[in-house]
Amino acid sequence: MSHRPRKRFGQNFLRDTAVIASIVAAIKPLPGQHLLEIGPGQGAITRELLKHSGALNAVELDRDLLSNLKKQCEPLGEFRLFNADALGFDYCALLDGGRKLRVVGNLPYNISTPLLFHLLTHKHCIEDMHFMLQKEVVQRIAAVPGSKRWGRLSVMLQLDCDIQGLFDIAPAAFHPPPKVDSSFVRLTPRQTPRFELDDREGFAKLVTQAFAHKRKTLLNNMKGLLNADQIRSTGIDPSIRAEQIDIEGFVRLSNLAGEVNG
Repeated sequence: MSHRPRKRFGQNFLRDTAVIASIVAAIKPLPGQHLLEIGPGQGAITRELLKHSGALNAVELDRDLLSNLKKQCEPLGEFRLFNADALGFDYCALLDGGRKLRVVGNLPYNISTPLLFHLLTHKHCIEDMHFMLQKEVVQRIAAVPGSKRWGRLSVMLQLDCDIQGLFDIAPAAFHPPPKVDSSFVRLTPRQTPRFELDDREGFAKLVTQAFAHKRKTLLNNMKGLLNADQIRSTGIDPSIRAEQIDIEGFVRLSNLAGEVNG
């Protein structure tokens, strides 16, 4: 347990046993479920999950943690540890017997957003996801249209997932304590699409462009994709800002842009 947390890996190890118990209670791991932990670190959550489920896969980048993880966790159940970068990991390759993955992780703040987007590309393999994230990131994920935190991350994640913020976690629960508060969140990929979307890649491009300059109007941000009359034809005022548009509105804009520019 003498491992020194590394800044380049964004390591803040959870130590608070009450918080760990709350996390396990929220996840409700059961025998026979297909659990995967991203960034098990020193195994604080890993050990408790294994006690309940009897089996767990884990992805850890820091080689210096591997030996201790195996020593602590292998006696508790079927434990498979992959020394790999979570940002490039093929999660669907772990599917076994049709059981979808239940993904858990204390995600490093410096890679949380790209990792969430990477996981979205594997959503058909995932039953649910439970993550510790920076509180501000969770607020953005769970934001509603019209709020200041509504943005690209909100739209892209809520298109595919149901979001439930569960509880906040103070810095003192970690070693070393981060400089920000954390939150625990549940993301459940939807089995059926929320809206009929013609082109997912085009949708991602349009949403990114719409929020590129948050102070500008939608019309200014849509240059090269849609003009004012085309935006109006979807029932949206081109003079409003992107933060005022809900997911269905972005789907209408994207589907029209695909027709116009296709």
